[in-house]
Amino acid sequence: MMKAHTLVAIAAGISVAAEFPSAEIRNNEIRAKLYLPDAKQGFYRSTRFDWSGVIASLEYKGHNYYGPWFKKITDVYDFGYDGDDVICAPFTAMIGPGEEYQTDGKALGWDEAKPGGTFIKIGVGVLRRPDESNYDHSKPYAIVDGGKWTVHKNRDSVEFVHEVNDLSSGYGYLYRKVVRLTSGKPQMVIEHALKNTGTKPIVTNMYNHNFLTLDNQAPGPDFTITVPFELKPRRAPNPELGEIRGNQFRYLKTLEHKDRMTASAIGFSDNSKDYDIRVENRKLGVGVRATCDRPLSNLNLWSIKSVLAVEPFITMRIARGGDFTWKITYDYYTLSSDAR
Repeated sequence: MMKAHTLVAIAAGISVAAEFPSAEIRNNEIRAKLYLPDAKQGFYRSTRFDWSGVIASLEYKGHNYYGPWFKKITDVYDFGYDGDDVICAPFTAMIGPGEEYQTDGKALGWDEAKPGGTFIKIGVGVLRRPDESNYDHSKPYAIVDGGKWTVHKNRDSVEFVHEVNDLSSGYGYLYRKVVRLTSGKPQMVIEHALKNTGTKPIVTNMYNHNFLTLDNQAPGPDFTITVPFELKPRRAPNPELGEIRGNQFRYLKTLEHKDRMTASAIGFSDNSKDYDIRVENRKLGVGVRATCDRPLSNLNLWSIKSVLAVEPFITMRIARGGDFTWKITYDYYTLSSDAR
């Protein structure tokens, strides 16, 4: 088992151009590079995001959909700026369709753990609760036990298996994620299976941060984000930067400097058909569609000049000995001349 008894940290000033353990997958339409879980040399070694399925790049018809949205990983809270460059803390420095698990905005078992006790971050391992009252996903916690990672690489897929058992907290799981390219299609599927091997029920939600960096184009009016239902704002975007119009998030200006356009919306039903999100760029003439076989439980948007992130949430409740499966499908496509 991988174990670390100190806070996970990356030395200040790490270049995002460094080489990390990786695997490449491809079919006739797509070529993608994935970073692999590694407690000593991995690209992501902090305690916010799931370590598996980190997609460093995905190329389709000459366009690249994912990559670093920051110039440097360094000692800063969350993210910030160094002149014109975006800089990022290790715990926030995720790329591609990065996933995070939360329970009531915290981590699994946080409320039950006493200071010095342990809690769980799915896709990371067993963490230590310090002598603090509030959980903060944008800070690192000590990894007590990173669990056991197993990785199987194929030409068009990578399978990740993570086993974690914490007798102290009563939580444990067997987690399987497969990132697969569909034969003959410009499509990527992320299959998940989470089995509860502990003594307590697992109640959590998972959201995909979807760090889209399409050809390094700044979010702006060339982008549209469309869903199949009328969006009802819970938190409206800054009216100088964007708006919610019907079933779309729209940008009113191109983000620059320290602009940040965020929003949160409901309006979806409890049918999985509403988990259907299209992000298109008319200037580039390409788009991506994300669908899931589980219903939405929340929908957020976060974007700065270097990245556009639509964040769909799903919720799961898994009894002792039970399991939960879900699948997210990404279709990459070109736009017709009429849509441009």
